[in-house]
Amino acid sequence: MTTMSWEDLVTSALLGTDRRPLPPMARTRPGGAGATAPRGPRQGGATAEGTGALDAGAEDTEDGHAGAVDARTEGTGKEGTRRQGTGSGSTGQPLDAPLALLGAAAVHTVRRRAGLVPAVAAPLPPPAPGDARPPLPEAAARRLAQLLADRPSAGGGGGRRGAAPDLTELLPQWLAAADAYGYRAPAAALPALLDAARSRTDLRPRALAFGGPRALWLAGFNPEWRFALRGAPGGTALPAPEDARGVRRLWEEGLFAERVALLEAVRAHDPAAALELLASTWAKERAEDRLMFLDSLRTGLSPADEEFLEGALSDRSRNVRSAAAELLSALPGSAYAERMAARAASCVGLDHTAGRPTVAVEAPHECDAAMQRDGVVPQPPAGRGKRSWWLGQLVEATPLAVWGERLGGRTPEEVVALPVADDWRDELHAAWCRAAVRQRDAAWSRVLLGPASAPPSAGPGAASSAALLSTLPDGERAEWVAAFVASHGLSEAFQLLGVCTVPWSGALGRAVVDALDIAREAGGYPWSFSGVMGLAERCLDPGEADRLESMTAAPDEGGDSAPGAGGYWAEAFQRLVATLRLRAAMHEELAGRAG
Repeated sequence: MTTMSWEDLVTSALLGTDRRPLPPMARTRPGGAGATAPRGPRQGGATAEGTGALDAGAEDTEDGHAGAVDARTEGTGKEGTRRQGTGSGSTGQPLDAPLALLGAAAVHTVRRRAGLVPAVAAPLPPPAPGDARPPLPEAAARRLAQLLADRPSAGGGGGRRGAAPDLTELLPQWLAAADAYGYRAPAAALPALLDAARSRTDLRPRALAFGGPRALWLAGFNPEWRFALRGAPGGTALPAPEDARGVRRLWEEGLFAERVALLEAVRAHDPAAALELLASTWAKERAEDRLMFLDSLRTGLSPADEEFLEGALSDRSRNVRSAAAELLSALPGSAYAERMAARAASCVGLDHTAGRPTVAVEAPHECDAAMQRDGVVPQPPAGRGKRSWWLGQLVEATPLAVWGERLGGRTPEEVVALPVADDWRDELHAAWCRAAVRQRDAAWSRVLLGPASAPPSAGPGAASSAALLSTLPDGERAEWVAAFVASHGLSEAFQLLGVCTVPWSGALGRAVVDALDIAREAGGYPWSFSGVMGLAERCLDPGEADRLESMTAAPDEGGDSAPGAGGYWAEAFQRLVATLRLRAAMHEELAGRAG
């Protein structure tokens, strides 16, 4: 019998031209040769076994011959002529072409699967790495599960949110405390921990540090957790900074986020090696990538970076030029700083013709090509004059030490106290504030901040004050903000409180609580202080809870009080007290002192 190919078999079944003789197996019973298969329901000649094979996908057959049907499509009509498109099975009944095709497919499927060679098993994943850190105390593990399971309510919004603590805001503090104790994350909590870090970038550093090597191992199995492999210390996507070959390969072949993380890691380990790595591909990088890479040079910035940054001043991207100029201005001894100092000194000087020494200002009349190469942006923002815009950029890029000598050998206090002619004072002082922040000069920051008791309108403004405070030591910063809150209340203190270290010092915490109590007694609604309340929940020392207990009761509302304001204040303080006590309990649990 001539063997037909599968394609020919299907084609002939569809066209009804298959004239092969009936296979012997289709005419016999499974139990013996020559036994005739019993007739069943009209199935185009298919046996009962063959019908079952079709229904089951030709996978489970009892005798190995299921599905072997008479696929013949020849028959004899009344006139003795051959008819096409029909066939006859073992029952002698005609077989339609579609059923013949299904029967042939069943035969072929069984034959093909019977000859399959078992597939090679996939390799097992590598085992999870070990983590030698001690496990969490049982109570702390339960608390972690509670914090990870908490989600903001679907209808959450402004106004009252109940007296219960906001657990999502406590998770960052819990992770920081757990890391400080040196615990390892429970294996069962790793998926929820990675999910939380995926949705909240502020959690990622702490969550990955707490998760440790096992979190990184697990992240390799889920594309949604790929962020964990980029930039995480010890992450599998980052080679060790000492691995020159691995560093080079990832730098040339890695994704952008991986390359940024790699450059930061190498920079922290060896600033010179990171600079060499960046210089090797600098000319081929995209402008937006060059800008991000430059930011990594802030770590370990030193005179060794000056030559590279000077070259970046000629970059074709204005943003890259500005970033390079800002970094160079943080190097007081650089040639760039000297050029900017010479330009600024030509604009700002001491006028002795007045009755007392006065700072005279003559702003630039043009922004020439050399100034633009040094990062001076020629076009001011809307509502800003060009000359004042250019002057501000020159002064903020000038080393602050220049002004003592330029203005008569005076100290920073004496320089800032000098009167400034022609209403240039605000512009000049604002530029000095930016320079103090850029150069991290605490002495100038103290002077520009002024006394905390001075009216806020006389100072540099909330945003500039917060930036200046960031250059001061933690204790001094908290002391200044506490004095500011005690003198002026909380209406302009939110940004200042945000730069203070957590937990707040005792003096700062007491100042904030006293200011909240005064606001409560005034009878207004607490909503205008909701930002400060949120900060207090996260930043107040938990030991303040007992002192706040008396404020949780609704006060008697006087005639000047807003309707219902007392109830709202009581609820806000109840939430504050509950949160502080929960934070205290968290630390007890982490210390192993809770049941």
